[in-house]
This record gives sequence, C-alpha cells and structure tokens, in this order.
Amino acid sequence: MLSAMTATPLPDLRRELAEICRMLAARGLLIGTAGNVSSRSGDHVVITPTGADLGDIEADDLCVLTLDGTQVGGALAPTSELDLHLRCYRDLDIGALVHTHAPKSTAVACAETVLPVFHYQQLLLGGDTPVVPFHPFGTPELAESTVRALRGKQAALLANHGAVTIGASLAKAVDNALLLEWACAVFLDARILGGPRLLDDEQQAAVIRAALTRGYGTTRPAETGNPVEQEQQ
Repeated sequence: MLSAMTATPLPDLRRELAEICRMLAARGLLIGTAGNVSSRSGDHVVITPTGADLGDIEADDLCVLTLDGTQVGGALAPTSELDLHLRCYRDLDIGALVHTHAPKSTAVACAETVLPVFHYQQLLLGGDTPVVPFHPFGTPELAESTVRALRGKQAALLANHGAVTIGASLAKAVDNALLLEWACAVFLDARILGGPRLLDDEQQAAVIRAALTRGYGTTRPAETGNPVEQEQQ
C-alpha cells in the first residue's frame, strides 16, 4: 500500500523523466496537463501522474508501477492513459513511450487517415505513420488499437487526440516525438504548396540502401585522402 512505502525506487530514472517532460513542455509538445511520458526499467515503469503540469514536474511527482499496474512508488495517481502505456510495454519490445498533444501532430491526427512518407527521415519512424481510429482517452479500446497500430512502427497518431511515439530508450522515444512533430509540420506546409510529393517504395528502398552503405546517422573516424574519390572506386 502507498502508506507503507518508504523511499520511492528508481530515483535516477525519475529525475531523467522529469527533465525530459520539462524539455518537451518548453518545446511546445507537452502543453499544461495534456500528455504523458513513461520509461521502463526491468519489471517497473516510471510514469507521469494524472493532472500534473508537465512543464513544472519534479522527480518526486512521478509514479512507479509494476507491469501489472501495481503502484510501488509515488504519492500521486498515475496518468489516465496508464493502460495504454502498460499494454505497449507488455506487448511490444520497447523501453519508453511519449504521448503528446503536440500542435502539428494533433492537427494531422484531426484531418488525415495516415501520414504518408514524403521525406526519407520518416523511415526512422517505420515509414508511413498510421492514424488510430478515435476512441475516448483512457479506454481499453484506445490502448488495444494503439498497440496494434504500433507493430512495426515507432509512431502513431491518435485521431482527434494526439500522438504516441515509442523507442528502445527514453532518449529514442523523445527523438521520435520530435521527429514526428517536425514531419507533421512539414506535411502541413507542403499541403499549402500543393503537395506533398510522396516517396514511392523504390525510392524508400534506395534511401535505406544508401543509409546502410554510408552509416547514416552515426559518427565515425575521419578517413585519410579524398572520401568522395574513395567512395567512387
């Protein structure tokens, strides 16, 4: 029982999660009490509480639960989207989940049935981003539909609601949330210009081959000589 709790476990992860929430709020992805974030450590999940202003949240405000939903740390009740988070941890191989009502992502979620691939960076999210049919927040139906949509993906949009991104780590789930918001912003701008122009399957495959060949997105030691000439040999 909560009254019997002593020190709340996972202090380092709670501090990291609180810092991430404040950063996402400063960047406009978490607005007031809207949105929730969690990260897994073994058989435990650290998650934001319900009704908290995530721009001001502190480590001590966060909840710690087991994967079956038993609360073992924190004095506040967890987010109303707890079932969505726990279902994703039980059914998907992930380390963290970020749910936002970020403006551009939410706009696309209110207007589209899918975010198609028009820029190669979207491949990091698993290609096109599905839009989960509308269900009220906190319901088993929303959790089930979201888990289904996220299989093979790193992001999903929730119709008339917001966005969810996942990752192997908290840092990766956050990167995916920022990338999704950027992609939705570009998509909306491209719509104004009469686009977007989509990348077909062949073009997407070519990007993947190029990324694997060049080690795209990773640092490596500098090469001696002319790297362009070496690549052409």
